Amino acid sequence: MTSDSDYDSLWRRCAHLGRVLLPLVDQEPGRQADRHENLRTWGITTVVGERLIQVFAALAAHAVATDASVPAADLDALPLRTVANAATGKRDFELLAGLPHTFTDDRDQQAVSLFRLSAYEGGQASRRLFQLSREVRHALIVLAEHTPVPCHTCGDAFRQAAAAGLPQ
Repeated sequence: MTSDSDYDSLWRRCAHLGRVLLPLVDQEPGRQADRHENLRTWGITTVVGERLIQVFAALAAHAVATDASVPAADLDALPLRTVANAATGKRDFELLAGLPHTFTDDRDQQAVSLFRLSAYEGGQASRRLFQLSREVRHALIVLAEHTPVPCHTCGDAFRQAAAAGLPQ
């Protein structure tokens, strides 16, 4: 991976993983209600919280892929457990390293900017990121092991999302 288009392509694949994560996890009964309750308890609106969870998952996948020099085409083989471990095991600045300079999707740009602002702000905002990291890890583990059709790799998640008719 050397060109900007390679980095952009990798980010788009990682962002896609983030966008399909919650709809796939929500196939497990009660999962969405539990997540919404957690977000309310933490003082995070559902819309903002779910968008941050999506981008957090994308950042974790991107960090793992970048660290391992995995091109976008090989992201399918990345184990979801590895991404889950990165969500709680990597520091905020490690998750933000190596991102594209610009994003083709404004929603990604806004969510990454909010993540970055929360990381730099510290205090309660940092605490919320910590809480969200645990939620992301849990969602990825649920997807990897406990959904009706477990997804052990990112590719499994992409295939299940396509079979469920989720947007590409």
